[in-house]
Amino acid sequence: MPGAAKIEKKEAYHAKLCKLLDTHDKAFIVHADNVGSNQFMNIRKGLRPTSTILMGKNTMMKRSIRLYCEQTGNDKWQPLLELLVGNVGIVFTQGDLGEVKDEIDKYKVGAPARVGVVAPNDVRIPGGPTGMDPSQTSFFQALGIATKINKGTIEIVSDVHLIKSGDKVGASQATLLSKLGIKPFKYGLALLKVFENGSMYDPAVLSITDEDMLSAVAAAVQNVAALSLATGIPTMASLPHSIINGYKNVLSIALATDYSFPLADKVKEILKNPGAYAAAAPAAAAPAAGKAAAAPAPAAKEPSEEEDMGFSLFD
Repeated sequence: MPGAAKIEKKEAYHAKLCKLLDTHDKAFIVHADNVGSNQFMNIRKGLRPTSTILMGKNTMMKRSIRLYCEQTGNDKWQPLLELLVGNVGIVFTQGDLGEVKDEIDKYKVGAPARVGVVAPNDVRIPGGPTGMDPSQTSFFQALGIATKINKGTIEIVSDVHLIKSGDKVGASQATLLSKLGIKPFKYGLALLKVFENGSMYDPAVLSITDEDMLSAVAAAVQNVAALSLATGIPTMASLPHSIINGYKNVLSIALATDYSFPLADKVKEILKNPGAYAAAAPAAAAPAAGKAAAAPAPAAKEPSEEEDMGFSLFD
């Protein structure tokens, strides 16, 4: 009964997926190209017990999600349907999304450059000795890499940008990297999208720190303040600057006329007698250690005639 066995497997898969949809609110859509079985096993082990990886045929996953949405009336998982294209899977998680992302990234492994593979990143060869004998200079000449012979081995004159990200790896490039023992690419589960409570966003959002957010908010406040000051429209961001600018204007008028107020009086006094304040400045800037130094002993007080000297006049 091969047909019955297939149907039973499909129903078990559907039940498992529906249970995961019921018990989770967060998930990653991941791309699994170039991930080996042993590597996959290690990833599953590392993500337990807070996360579960579900792979399968896209048609089966789409069917189960559609049926789940129809039967439960819960459409929050529906955005996943358009992302289930290619060799993809779903990582359901109840843990912190940032921690799960870091855990997934830990299991990327180096891989050699194979002919025809699209490079996921730039590949650079550092300048210096290669350990290859002079008879193999043809590989470098075919790629236009400047070399020289030093102590009986080929030496690359300077760093070389061999492959650009997105380019296909050529036969000469793959052979050269293999001879140099370089594994330029790292493969693992590639995070495509993050799903959280019905929202879908890019995984790069998880790399944003509190400092990044604070700096972005500060820059936005500065822009609002600058725009407000330029247009003369007061806002909460520009109000402190407007008050300071107003104070500067009033102070300028007070210094130029006989009009005054307490803060202006202090400035006028400084302008009248700058020497006194200049002399006081170094004393104010002295370190606290100087203040803590022991005070000199008071001068001996000369006894007055009325004070008791400690002896009798009749001794």
